Amino acid sequence: MLCIFFAQTSNGVKIIVKAKPGAREDKVEKGNDSNYIVSVKAPPVDGKANAAIIKLLADYFDISQSMIEVISGYMARTKVIEIHQ
Repeated sequence: MLCIFFAQTSNGVKIIVKAKPGAREDKVEKGNDSNYIVSVKAPPVDGKANAAIIKLLADYFDISQSMIEVISGYMARTKVIEIHQ
């Protein structure tokens, strides 16, 4: 599960992400207004889950993966991610 809350910054948009790795398939589903459900097959080992989350968010928002950066919580389930403009 991935919950996203938007906050505008001078560099783009910061989002708070709650991730759950180890799902059966990779997919993004929109929940209510500010929530998304993201299934990530990748395990939380060696940054594989973070890479999968970045890839799924890039595909979902139709932007380059290089525009998405994990700001904090790299090894936690709750992360702050910035989407650069």
